[in-house]
Amino acid sequence: MKGKIYVYLKKKVLDPQGKAVENALKTLGFEEVKNVRVGKFFEIEADSSFEGSAEERMNEYCKKLLVNGVIEDFKVEVVEE
Repeated sequence: MKGKIYVYLKKKVLDPQGKAVENALKTLGFEEVKNVRVGKFFEIEADSSFEGSAEERMNEYCKKLLVNGVIEDFKVEVVEE
């Protein structure tokens, strides 16, 4: 199986890195930029020797290691099973 995991700060959490990128883009002349949020992306390949669905398994990866549930949300996409 292969999956993509997108991790991003919850909307209520301040994103100083995103704000810095937003300001830099505006400084470079891209005045149309209104908001930037910075996140993380994981592409994971694994064999399917586990029980259950691939999406459930990737959710476990997130909850146990990849995501800080207090300040981050995530989205899982299974590319192939």
